[in-house]
Amino acid sequence: MKIALLNDTHFGARNDSPAFLDYFMRFYNEIFFPYLKENNIKTLIHLGDVVDREGIDTHIILGNHDTYYKNTNEVNAINELCTTYDGLKEPFIYDKAITKNFGGTEICLIPWICDDNYEHSLQEIQNSSAQLALGHLEIKGFEMHSGHMNLQGLDKSMFHRFEKVLSGHFHKKSDDGQIYYLGTQYEITWSDYKCPKGFHILDTETRELARVPNPMRIHKKLIYNDKENDYVNMDLSHFTDTFVKVFVTNKTNEEMFNNLIDRLHNTVDTHEVNIIEDLNTDITASVKEDILEQGEDTLTFLGNYVEQIDSKLDKHKLKSVIKDLYTEASER
Repeated sequence: MKIALLNDTHFGARNDSPAFLDYFMRFYNEIFFPYLKENNIKTLIHLGDVVDREGIDTHIILGNHDTYYKNTNEVNAINELCTTYDGLKEPFIYDKAITKNFGGTEICLIPWICDDNYEHSLQEIQNSSAQLALGHLEIKGFEMHSGHMNLQGLDKSMFHRFEKVLSGHFHKKSDDGQIYYLGTQYEITWSDYKCPKGFHILDTETRELARVPNPMRIHKKLIYNDKENDYVNMDLSHFTDTFVKVFVTNKTNEEMFNNLIDRLHNTVDTHEVNIIEDLNTDITASVKEDILEQGEDTLTFLGNYVEQIDSKLDKHKLKSVIKDLYTEASER
């Protein structure tokens, strides 16, 4: 049996802007669902958000963005959206760890671990008969975004009894040979710039994990230096339907520069163009204003803000200082 895996789709993370809705739907309509249809894949397990079911047997593991409170998964958006008129909840939503059989293979499903389900989660992890685990987990020692290691959360030794652990939550794909963070299927913020994207297929018989890449890119950068390049006839077609940052390193021809920006705005139909001219004095100029709309808790918001700064600063050290200051302020 082959199972399609999705995670961290974060519908609404960019305020459902038309540009991102179009980008998301292109991924599903042109890549994801055609692949499932062509390969006769009938089951989907989502590791932490919502997706159109499209006639596919869908199982949703709750993630931290799906829940309203930090200490319990009981109140969550998925139950609210999928509860029937008579108050019954769909059986494919998992707010507590459970072991289920898929195609003759036992799989331990582990939603976001919080205070309310912590003991139950540990018991299920320790006592499950499964050798495979799928979840929405925060495990220490894995990369959250490029260059940003997670130093808090669960110790990976908790999962030593599993052959493979496949997880959502972190948006960058990484693994240590046993624990696999699948990464997001598509770009959501500038933190995803140049980060490989795609979705995964799990074969329950061979236990092999296959990745289907997503070539669609929505964030692109252009380094402007008219001392070295002529931009008059530069092909800009690959910037169509993208968010663009123009970094100005040398601008000696104002007319050429203005013409380039005008073409980006009006000729190739970009979604947005940000110009960063002073790379030394305003390191926050490249940070997206809609970072506030991503629905993060305070520490995650601050971490994402630092990640989106285009700078050679030691981001890991800066985030550690911010975390210490935030913790100190919270205790006062």
